Amino acid sequence: MLFLLLLLASTGNCQVQYVPGQMKNDSCACEVNTNVWLFPAKKYEATLQQVESCDDSLKKLQEQVHRSKQRLPEIHEVVENITGRLEPYQYLHYKGLYSALSLRQLGEELDKLEADINAMSLQVNNDESTKLSKEVQKLRRDVDMMHMADSINMKTVKEKLRYLKNSVESCLSIPKDFKGQQRYCLKGLMMNISAPVITKVSPYGKNIISGSWGQQALADSEGLKNIFWIQPLLHGHLSGNTIRTYQSYEDFMASANHKDFTVALSNVHPNTVEGPSAVLYGEAVYYHCYDSPSICRYDFNNKAVTRVELPGIEKNYRKFPYCYFDCRANSDVDVEVDETGLWVIYATFGSHGNIVVSKLSWDSEAKILNITQTWETRLFKKAASNAFMSCGVLYATRFLDDYHEEVFYAFDTATGKEDNTLALRMEKIGKGVASLSYNPINRQLYMFNDGYLLAYQAHF
Repeated sequence: MLFLLLLLASTGNCQVQYVPGQMKNDSCACEVNTNVWLFPAKKYEATLQQVESCDDSLKKLQEQVHRSKQRLPEIHEVVENITGRLEPYQYLHYKGLYSALSLRQLGEELDKLEADINAMSLQVNNDESTKLSKEVQKLRRDVDMMHMADSINMKTVKEKLRYLKNSVESCLSIPKDFKGQQRYCLKGLMMNISAPVITKVSPYGKNIISGSWGQQALADSEGLKNIFWIQPLLHGHLSGNTIRTYQSYEDFMASANHKDFTVALSNVHPNTVEGPSAVLYGEAVYYHCYDSPSICRYDFNNKAVTRVELPGIEKNYRKFPYCYFDCRANSDVDVEVDETGLWVIYATFGSHGNIVVSKLSWDSEAKILNITQTWETRLFKKAASNAFMSCGVLYATRFLDDYHEEVFYAFDTATGKEDNTLALRMEKIGKGVASLSYNPINRQLYMFNDGYLLAYQAHF
């Protein structure tokens, strides 16, 4: 038997096949398996399927790339929008406006709040004081947790702290029999404001567009009971040192028989009136002291001026005037009066420009001014054109058009609740409103309106 050694080429590889053979008729006869020479169809088909699959995947990938290219402008627009929305917060952060949100500052505020609640519990030991103590304890645990992990929103904690501070102030603010003394305050918020019941051109003329005016706001005043007064800002509509008084309504309307009081030696003296901020209460006029974050009291009897600095307000205080339509220069601090006494309306960097309301009191024995309580609201001061107090409630106005203002916001210091759904219209003659004050004796509102003096009747 012979063996043939055949070299076969199959699929690119050299293969060896041993074939047995026999000699027949002087020739070698053998059977050779030719399957190794067949075309690898199955492998070809498998490879072809892989190619087709790759082709489909490539097409899908190309479609995804095409869709992504189409969406790129939209994604770019979203990113720009988010970046634009973040810019104000970055600005506030860089300027230090949110420095009060640091954990250290938060802890210090919480320490002070706990001390205030403990002091309050000694005076008012009731269910409300117990509830506040428990809420402060819970807030303390949250603050302690913030030192360990970033799992609690700082802004939420800050808002809760503001709420608790206001609640403590509300517990100590209004005497229990206050609402019984003023029945109309029981009815709730102001419901309506009349058309002007007094319309008069300022005795200083229409060119003096800024100042304050009104009527005596303390019922038991002796010699000044029915007095009308006006405080014009004669120095560039920014400051003034004169208070003009009239002994009767008739004299006021006729601009006759007036008496002028000079509160300072000049229009830029430290005791000068800054901004449309004055109010006559009892035997003194209260106003914002010139070029300082303080409140002045000018006594009509002894001509003495007493001062007190506002809490939390910076020396560079001229940042949050009344605005809305146009900003009223030097209207950053506003003194008001209502049934509960004297108030100061302003804003600070610590409140992020939101309105702060402080209770102002005069100690007649010690002859000193005191800031006794403070509330923080959530209304940005520049979003209001003016504000006033009534029944312990802060009301804010906004510009509607050249002939109308609107009371749109209220904050109740007795409950800490806010209402921004009000829509009480007030007619006016000029576009600008320099001042707006409430009188608790006759429940009238007094507006200094671009050289015009307007009075309205408030209804509850």
